[in-house]
Parts: sequence; structure tokens; C-alpha cells
Amino acid sequence: MTTSARISQSAFDGSRLRVILLLDLYEGAQQQFLEAYELMRRQVASVPGHISDQLCQSIENPSQWLITSEWESAPPFLAWVNSEEHVETVKPMHSCVRDTRSMRYSILRETGPRQPQTPDPTQASDRVAARVGDGVARHALTFTVKPGSESKVAELLAGYESPKAQVDETTRLRRTSLFMHGNRVVRAVEVEGDLLVALRHVARQPEVRAVEEAINPYLEQDRDLTDPDSARVFFTRAALPAVQHVVSSRPAPAELRRHALYYPAKEGRGMDLARLLAHQDAAAAEDPDSPVYGSTVFQRDDIVVRLIDITGELDVDPVASLGLKGPQKAAELERLLDGAAIGVEGSLESDRNINRLLSHADMLPVTDRSSADS
Repeated sequence: MTTSARISQSAFDGSRLRVILLLDLYEGAQQQFLEAYELMRRQVASVPGHISDQLCQSIENPSQWLITSEWESAPPFLAWVNSEEHVETVKPMHSCVRDTRSMRYSILRETGPRQPQTPDPTQASDRVAARVGDGVARHALTFTVKPGSESKVAELLAGYESPKAQVDETTRLRRTSLFMHGNRVVRAVEVEGDLLVALRHVARQPEVRAVEEAINPYLEQDRDLTDPDSARVFFTRAALPAVQHVVSSRPAPAELRRHALYYPAKEGRGMDLARLLAHQDAAAAEDPDSPVYGSTVFQRDDIVVRLIDITGELDVDPVASLGLKGPQKAAELERLLDGAAIGVEGSLESDRNINRLLSHADMLPVTDRSSADS
């Protein structure tokens, strides 16, 4: 399987996935950690899509450990790691671990005893192509606030002073886009360099800590960011991973407008909905007449958010803006979308309902901040 070079990030390229988790344990916590790992290992072994895992200990520093796992593809792993079951499974590890770092990689090539010494040219078309990136990592967080507090929360989130963009010699904040849909908040970030380093840097900034404390009373899920366990659970549940980023190869227009569109999926269909939108945006990137210049699709459970950069107004071409171009695409979306949750009932084949969907899906922009030279 090949992937368009315009797609710099994708969970849908069909490749197997290698997940690497680096851990630094507290002194004396090894036995407790091993017991917690055994519990997790038994549970993850039954998760669909899981192939294998390994637990490794550093030969140089015994407090440093490594867990690697292999998955049939990215979607089943993302479904597992973003589930409540996973949150509960890893809780026993929290008191053992001083620091963690998770990395996810597509397996593109492999050498082993069963692999032919000379590659078979007839199999080349089945290989996953290496993606050409722009050095930018993309991630989002989502959470809900108490009904009635939306305007106050928006005011707080729009009013804080931006932290310094340059984090260190290799990492810098590039852009932060924040939107709301009803009482749901979505904060998307773009980082050049190390995403984890940037997120930790932002979390330590006084202006950011102040606004996070200010919105605490309005959150539907209680949190205490001074408590590492509480903060870890909150941000685990709030994570909204990017499952695809694609941008057109044509020259960037002088003016692009950024929008976020909210697509609540029917129960259990979130990944299918994200995949449909990802395929649509890949096609749009190949279309020189599409108003959609770039797109990032975020998905967690049944929440799908599509961040798009477009030319012109959103409603000039609502079909393209929604990602519905092509035969039967509206019908496919209709089968996957929880229309009642977004206020649209009936067939999406009608212009009236397409315009209603666009109006309801379009999220309220709260703030969109870019570093000076982005």
C-alpha cells in the first residue's frame, strides 16, 4: 500500500505499528512495577489488533525500563490507549513511575530470518511509502465545561498572554488554535520539534497555569493539576490524537481561513468516521480546485474534529468544506454521524440538510495564535 507524499501524518496507511514506552522508575518500586506490568500484559493480550509486547530493563541504569508493543495497525492501538479500560489498567503503574515517554512508529521495512535477502520487485507496490513531513507535530486536547459557563470559559481562554514560542534549541511552539462547540472545548497545537517537551514547557508557564486554575471551577471533570496522578488522568482522558494531516502541494494561497468542524459519530463508529474524512481530505489535496488547502483529523472514541485551512468562506462550497465530495459520500457520512447529537435529522443528500450540518458542525473560534515567523 502506498501513501500520498502530501500526507505527513496518518493512522490509516495500513502499516503495522510499533509503540515504545520509556519509563524511569522510583527507587525501590521495581517489584510493584513488575506486578502492575503483569496485570496490564494479561489484559492487553486480549485486545483486538495487539500482536506482542516486550518488557526491557536498561543494562546501564536499572531504573530505566522500556515497554515495546506491536499492533496490526494504528487504529486498534488508538482505540485501546484512549479507552477508559486503559486508564484503569495503567493506574497501578502511576506510583511506580517518575517519568514516562510514549512514541508510536509505523513499521515500513523489516529484516528478519524469514525475509528474502533480495527484495521482490513485484511486492514493492505493497510497501507503505515513507511520509514527507514538515517537522511539525500536531495534537489536541478536548474537555467539557459546565453548561452555562461557556462564555466565561471562552473569555478566560482567549485572554491569557501567550507563552514564549521558543522552548529550546530544537523545539518551538508554532500555533495554538482553540475552538468550542456548545460546552466542549478543543485546543489544537502545532509544535516544531519535540511535542512532549513543548507541552511540558507550556504547562510550567505562569500565565498558562493561571488560566488553567481559573477554568477549574467550570470543568465537568474535576482535576487538580498540582497532583501528578490527577493531572495525568485528566490529560489522558482529554487527549484527542491527530489521525491524519494532509496539505496540498500547490502554492499556499495568500489568505487561508482556519475552521474546526465537529462530527459526533454514532456509538462505536468514531474511527470509521475519521477514516472517511481522512480519505476525503487526501482526495481534496490532489484537487487543484478544492477550497480545502490543508486538513488535520483528530479522533477519540466517538468524537471526531476536523481542522481545515480553506480559501474563501466556509459556506461557498459546503460539500467540499464538510468533506462530502464524490458519489455516495453524503450517504456514507449519514450512516456514521450521530445527526441527532448535532441537530441534523434526515438525509444529507439535500442542500438544506448539508447547509444545516455545516452550520451546526462549525465550531466557535476562541483564539488562534501563531508564532511570529510561522
